Amino acid sequence: MLDYPIRLLQLNVWGTGVIMAAKSTTPERGAARRRAGGTGRPPAVGQVQSLSRGLLLLETVAEAEEGVTLSDLAMQVGLAPSTTHRLLNTLEQRGFVQQDVELGRWHIGVQAFHIGNAFVNGRDFVAQSRPFLVRLMEECGETANLGVEDEGEAVMLAQVQCREMMRMMVPLGSRAPMHASGVGKALLARMSDEEVGAILHRRGLAAITEHSIRTPESLRKELERTRARGWAYDNEEHALGLLCVAATLHDEHGQAVAAISLSGPRSRIPDERVSVLGRLVADIAADATRTLGGRAPAT
Repeated sequence: MLDYPIRLLQLNVWGTGVIMAAKSTTPERGAARRRAGGTGRPPAVGQVQSLSRGLLLLETVAEAEEGVTLSDLAMQVGLAPSTTHRLLNTLEQRGFVQQDVELGRWHIGVQAFHIGNAFVNGRDFVAQSRPFLVRLMEECGETANLGVEDEGEAVMLAQVQCREMMRMMVPLGSRAPMHASGVGKALLARMSDEEVGAILHRRGLAAITEHSIRTPESLRKELERTRARGWAYDNEEHALGLLCVAATLHDEHGQAVAAISLSGPRSRIPDERVSVLGRLVADIAADATRTLGGRAPAT
């Protein structure tokens, strides 16, 4: 008996929480902020100028991996060196920045780490991801799902149902074999060969339907295709008549931490529509990754 029952039934929206690390701001985004945040422009309505400038300094120092000198920092943010120095001293007293006296370079301080770590620990990943599930459902007209890997299985954490009379329902916490689900294959494709091998050794390749992958070589080829196109495809491999496409979400290190998918009956997803939906899922997964503080994996 399967642990992951799938039925084409009525609405059942559910969710739980998982943590995803935050990503530091990219230089490109920082440059855009600096262009809008120097002394040539007043702070936006409602902002305290000194606080806004201090935060801008903190963000700029954080982006300088080798540290930054006072003169370079002042030039980058568009502030006078004397003003920059006063703000840096305040940030240093609170532990947000620190200076290498010998080299004269400023670096991010340990207090900034503590603040960022509190943000990471307090995030509700499902709540943050739900708008993207809603967007996926609205744009494709099919049920959207969120899942993670746990103990070598795909675990469904959230679902946003479509409005069709015939629609998929999965109970909270339901599990599926990794090789026979869109979420599972999307996550497997981002794992190393050793990690995939360990899961196969532990879980095997059960033949859930006549379309399920049954050999390690077939799975290897399927994961190669998944990596090449950027999304996974479950072609009636877990339930006859049900199709699924999925793509991964990534943390600040580019590691896959979850996957979003859409599922629907074959009668509404003909072959020519699969690739269109696959690209849509991949695009929304990429948007979710950026918004939630992650980055795309290295190619």
